Amino acid sequence: MREMIKSAFVALFLWALAGAAAAQATHFDRSMLTIRTVEGKEIALDVEWAITADQRAHGLMFREELGDDQGMIFDFGTTRDVMMWMKNTPLSLDMVFIDESGLVKRIASRTTPFSETIVGSGAPVRYVLEIRGGQATALGIAEGAIVQLPPSGGPSD
Repeated sequence: MREMIKSAFVALFLWALAGAAAAQATHFDRSMLTIRTVEGKEIALDVEWAITADQRAHGLMFREELGDDQGMIFDFGTTRDVMMWMKNTPLSLDMVFIDESGLVKRIASRTTPFSETIVGSGAPVRYVLEIRGGQATALGIAEGAIVQLPPSGGPSD
């Protein structure tokens, strides 16, 4: 019986280790993204692109640091109602919901770390930009701002 329990703990440990390694292995392309605030100020952010289903599922999970000028943009490929959550995400984030044209439709500010509560877009969107919690206000990003997106979606070359 003791050997079975020991084997189960070893198997569980190896499974957790493999999961952590897989989480670290997710690769995201990066590019600069420009946002024009309602007041006309231009903000440049260094963003990672979550384009595939696997990338979108992983997102910023397990990240413990995110710079003031960094973020992740999720491209859903089509315009639709989007639902996000903060599962396994230790940082508070601002979620900026963006339509196909680049118009900021909604901002969910200072989301709760690790929460599994659904955060909805409130309107059909194609993109969600996640930045550190409080940064949308600090940078002057509000509903009506315009995100300058590459014509094809995804990171520009």
